[in-house]
Amino acid sequence: MKKVLFAVFIILLTIAQNVSAQPHFSYQVHVQDRGWLNTVGNNQATGTTGQGRRLEAIRINSNMVRYCAHVEKIGWQNWVSGGQIAGTMKRGLRMEAIRIQLIGDAARHFDIYYRVHVQSYGWTGWVKNGEMAGTTGRNLRMEAIQINLVPKRPPHHHNPPPPPPRR
Repeated sequence: MKKVLFAVFIILLTIAQNVSAQPHFSYQVHVQDRGWLNTVGNNQATGTTGQGRRLEAIRINSNMVRYCAHVEKIGWQNWVSGGQIAGTMKRGLRMEAIRIQLIGDAARHFDIYYRVHVQSYGWTGWVKNGEMAGTTGRNLRMEAIQINLVPKRPPHHHNPPPPPPRR
């Protein structure tokens, strides 16, 4: 009996560690006249500010994330994932907005927050889970981005209201 309880304990501990472990992801941006910048990790900003350089492309190195870019003269591109490129390269087109979503189990256990630095505006507020960061229809370039993956907060458990009385 002790061996069975010990085995159950080990299994539960392993499951708890896997659920609470912070998944690894990294991302990289392609900047006007600079090319691909160094890869960064969770909650690190990348790109440029105060230099008047546009973000042209991004790749997020993770299979738990999908993302799409709004690009000058193109509009919204299709969703991509797994390190694929969103945006364009060698075409001189600016990224204007982005959406980022978690997929699979990651979406149940984490939220993905992100913000962008926009030409003539500065850093936007944080958005999350597929919401748009940046602008569309205003001809403003994204210049930098910061992405932060955080564990979901436990939901508040409230007792449901009692059923209505029977008549």
